[in-house]
Amino acid sequence: MTLKLASTQGHANDAPVDAWALWDFPFFEDRHRALAEAVSDWPEGIHDVPDMAAECRRIAADLAARGLLAHVVPEVDADGRVAPIDVRALCIIREVMGDRDLLADSVFGMQGIGTGAIWMHGTPQQRARYLPPAREGRALAGFALSEPEAGSDVAAMVTEARRDGDHYILNGEKTWITNAPFADHYIVVARTNEAPGARGLSAFVVDAETPGISFGPNIDLIAPHPAASVIFTDCRVPASALIGAPGHGFKLVMGVFDIFRTSVGAAAVGAAGRALRETLARVRNRHLFGRRMADMEGVQFKIADMTVDLELAAMAVYRAAWAKDTRPGRGSREASIAKLAWSEAAGRILDAAVQLHGGIGVTRGSVVERLYRDVRPMRLYEGASEVQKLIIARAVLGLGRNAG
Repeated sequence: MTLKLASTQGHANDAPVDAWALWDFPFFEDRHRALAEAVSDWPEGIHDVPDMAAECRRIAADLAARGLLAHVVPEVDADGRVAPIDVRALCIIREVMGDRDLLADSVFGMQGIGTGAIWMHGTPQQRARYLPPAREGRALAGFALSEPEAGSDVAAMVTEARRDGDHYILNGEKTWITNAPFADHYIVVARTNEAPGARGLSAFVVDAETPGISFGPNIDLIAPHPAASVIFTDCRVPASALIGAPGHGFKLVMGVFDIFRTSVGAAAVGAAGRALRETLARVRNRHLFGRRMADMEGVQFKIADMTVDLELAAMAVYRAAWAKDTRPGRGSREASIAKLAWSEAAGRILDAAVQLHGGIGVTRGSVVERLYRDVRPMRLYEGASEVQKLIIARAVLGLGRNAG
């Protein structure tokens, strides 16, 4: 199967190629080139999904059958140990998914986000129980962090986990939770009150069938996406459900975000690259006032801006991924730069794409209209753009970190 390029880098004529074209950056190794070729034939997504739960489970099974979930959920050895995740590999896969199928990207990413705390900090028993089903596409993961009054400000959450002997009792509400209500387990961050603010949060893995869990109706977001509220009412979980140490929940969450903020950036690059290609085809073939749009200076200015935005955003994403893979430390600053750069750039690129498409650009069902709705939430989730600016500034100023 041949497909259009992921980017315009080095291929101004946008000719079809036999494999996904990696960016011409010095960040990739042979295994990344092999992965790009292997993921090349992921099909165009279905955008009118009548049964979201069934479709997400079908996608998870397909991702597992192709070996792609192995890049987001590590294998557990006999001693409960796991190998590190290759963040550049995550980004390559998510860039393809961002171009083709953002629902598949959501399923893929959530299998990692909803297991990340376990493979980074879980016990051997937790890893053995939860990672293989997620890696094999037999179970869907969820990540219950945001609350009605606590989104980007993680430290403001009020959901409580009260210790009761050998158990914790959870009470509170989480909202905008991807894969709710059909995930098989949720990573839940709740207040255990070891200290004020972020230092009093802990993380738990909670099975979906645990008594005391209920769900709100599906949340109708700007782009089709499985999400609902998760409500805990005297939900009793064993103390063995605690991930890591009490009071370390904020640290665990930020560690997960340090990986996945960067990889979501690659999905945005894929979506923005698709929008640019659609726009190039449009302006090359449409005539206004007796001229091709592509020959108009004003149109050329917009195409230049879109191209520069796309290439700089891709550079930020893959630089952050390379740094996470090859350098010690958390890489929070680089991840936040990548997220801020790509989410804002994708918004500008899609806005320009819609403008250059004219009426088709705002017609429900057109590619750029769909992508416009798909990329807008990216400036909000996993830390809004304003939060990323705080993280970057505090890192540069040496002020520490209290936002995420």
